[in-house]
Amino acid sequence: MKAFALTAAIAAAMLQAAPAPRPPTRTVGTMSDLMVKIIYPASDALFYIESRTPKAESEWTVLEGQALMVAESANLLMMPGRARDQKQWMADAKLMLDAAAEGYAAAKKRDVQGIVMINERLIESCTSCHKNYRPNYGKPKGH
Repeated sequence: MKAFALTAAIAAAMLQAAPAPRPPTRTVGTMSDLMVKIIYPASDALFYIESRTPKAESEWTVLEGQALMVAESANLLMMPGRARDQKQWMADAKLMLDAAAEGYAAAKKRDVQGIVMINERLIESCTSCHKNYRPNYGKPKGH
């Protein structure tokens, strides 16, 4: 009887510890949609922070949202169905995520210099990915 109770207790504990199934995800837009409609415009706000520095509180709130969009877009790039491989693609997306997350934290602090400091890594994540995964990137047109 004790063995049965112990077995039942272990089984109950295992059922409670089992993770709930993850809801399904799916891509909606194309990679081009994601880049052109979300990542490029949002990242430009970070890249041009020195010439387009927010002045009003509402402008800082918008900048926070743009930095957050870049960071969360990196997560979208790592989704199954979007990730091209588990090596370079994921490394570039992780670099983008880390830099943009720091940019988001800096925007929350209204720290222009903090945003400037992440831009080199953010640009590196973009150019590395484009060199490896975007055909003809960096080549003159017509050649």
